[in-house]
Amino acid sequence: MSVPIDISEEAGVRFLHFGSEWVQGAMRLRKPWSLELVYTREMMAGLLLHPRPWPRKVLLIGLGAGSLARFVHHHLPDAVCTVVEIAPEVHAVARQFFRLPDENARFRVVIGDGAQYVMDTDAHWDLIAVDGFDRHARAGDLATLPFYQACWTRLSERGVMAVNLFSGQRGFKGRQDAIREAFDGRLCMLPPSETGNAIALAVRGAPIELSHDALLARAAALKADTGLDLHPTLKRLDAAGGLPDGRLSV
Repeated sequence: MSVPIDISEEAGVRFLHFGSEWVQGAMRLRKPWSLELVYTREMMAGLLLHPRPWPRKVLLIGLGAGSLARFVHHHLPDAVCTVVEIAPEVHAVARQFFRLPDENARFRVVIGDGAQYVMDTDAHWDLIAVDGFDRHARAGDLATLPFYQACWTRLSERGVMAVNLFSGQRGFKGRQDAIREAFDGRLCMLPPSETGNAIALAVRGAPIELSHDALLARAAALKADTGLDLHPTLKRLDAAGGLPDGRLSV
């Protein structure tokens, strides 16, 4: 079944909708490589956990308006990025209206089921970002324990998985529990944004211990390098008790 797609524009920002007013993606026309929506910025919060040139290999599941794809391709020149999108019409719209990068040695789009792709491949990635939903905000197999376990298997030894969850959605806690089980408890939940999006960051490899000051320094360097400002995210995380004793431990 095809996806109903609508496009709107307001105040210099182009929005993608799947047959409803719910925003599926956005692009500021004068800054197409920036991340316009808060939750997309927080999907890249894993960049605070490891120094550059990490990540070298990135997998994005769910294309939408191509926000994460544009950001990675433009701002992370050392990274090779693969996007898996189940709906070919979404890919076509992203190319026509949202300045999706041309495919090359550093960027490609695979049309297919993201969960099946991860389970069938033998490739490894440093960063896996999961943001796949249908028009009814259902994630299907992307919300299951076997999928999260497959992601853990397919991550490198310094791997990070970022998952977009909806805090007000039925099954929100169950998805957190499944991620926590798949990653042996190594989960950092970012507080929900005003839109209800809550980003789960799950990690593999050596334990990560970062002081609040170290996180602020990395956030400042990331903002200077890419324009991505995660200081508000760190402030919300601290206020929500996510930095006990002034440290992030995951």
